[in-house]
Amino acid sequence: MMKQPTVGVLRSRVRVEEKLLLQAFQDRGVAVSLLDDRELVFDFARADEWRRFDVVLERCINHSRALYALRILDDFGVAAVNRYGVALVCGNKLETTSALARHGVPTPRCMVAFTPASALRAIETLGYPVVLKPAVGSWGRLLSKVNDRDAAEAILEHKDTLGSYHHSIFYIQEYVDKPARDIRAFVVGDETICAIYRYSDHWITNTARGGRAENCPATPELDRLSVAAARAVGGGIVAIDLLEAPVGGRTPAELRSEVERRRTETGDANTWVVGERTGPDGAVAVVAADAINLFGLDLYARLARESGNSVVSPASVAIALSMVRAGAVGQTAAEMDAVLHDLGLAAHFFPRLMLLDGGRLVADGPPGEVLAAERIRDVFQVDPALVRLPLEAAPA
Repeated sequence: MMKQPTVGVLRSRVRVEEKLLLQAFQDRGVAVSLLDDRELVFDFARADEWRRFDVVLERCINHSRALYALRILDDFGVAAVNRYGVALVCGNKLETTSALARHGVPTPRCMVAFTPASALRAIETLGYPVVLKPAVGSWGRLLSKVNDRDAAEAILEHKDTLGSYHHSIFYIQEYVDKPARDIRAFVVGDETICAIYRYSDHWITNTARGGRAENCPATPELDRLSVAAARAVGGGIVAIDLLEAPVGGRTPAELRSEVERRRTETGDANTWVVGERTGPDGAVAVVAADAINLFGLDLYARLARESGNSVVSPASVAIALSMVRAGAVGQTAAEMDAVLHDLGLAAHFFPRLMLLDGGRLVADGPPGEVLAAERIRDVFQVDPALVRLPLEAAPA
């Protein structure tokens, strides 16, 4: 019998994706050690301690931590997914564009400049509109669509004044007039295993910014282009964002070496995952008092990233959002339910729920089956008082 590998999972928090991975490892009898990057210390004099792992799976939220950890593991001779070189290229848009161009993979036209004056010349060479992006960044943050010279001068001045690392290099990409969507394809090795469309009325289609995911057929043409892009950056497990241009077809625009799978699982807006705390954009179902506590922790975590002092009442903010939620529908309502961590709203508005406990799927089905009193008691250690609404009281 072949020996099962010993796997280390380097992570920041146990999000939905990590729970699904841990469940898959458990189902296959694979021993897994969770490595918290907030507690981790690398000792260069004790590299042998890391060689107990056959492979380390990198799942950090912070790109710098991921990159440096992979650099060290590579030097220690420890196999990692993905490798340091792949993470280095995929984590930097300039590195990605350079790799794609070097390997002859089509990509939107791009220019790089180092001063506001040269950046303005590059922008006007490409022609308006253009997109300004930080060389390092994800989730659709710090992107700017520049429609005219006035906007270009203002944005370039702001970036120059801010002066941080993110704003010191001007990465300028032609704007592709895509059809209110882009494509994210997922490549493992030499195979495109699946793909999704990301729809949005906004020009930024990231699901982290409200984009809606639907299944996209992994056609031979899409597979060929995606695999070529993945090979260009070094292979492994890679997510490729492709833009559909009116002329010229699909072109890879960006690649990611840390793949977020949760929004790819079903593409179903009528499924709500409830269970343990899953991160800033995860969903948790608990009783009202605990829901406000969890919302407060999320709120404080967000505010802690800002400078200066703030005085905030999480309970008041939660109550105000709950009042707004009463008039929300569709995707907005779903996102507010996730933010507010409200079990009642989840049961009221979603025909299907999934209950997770410690990464294990406890139940999947209609709310009446999933949210049984004994199940809530086992998972959340509370004694629930359930009030079941008549069918006609549920929303259409």
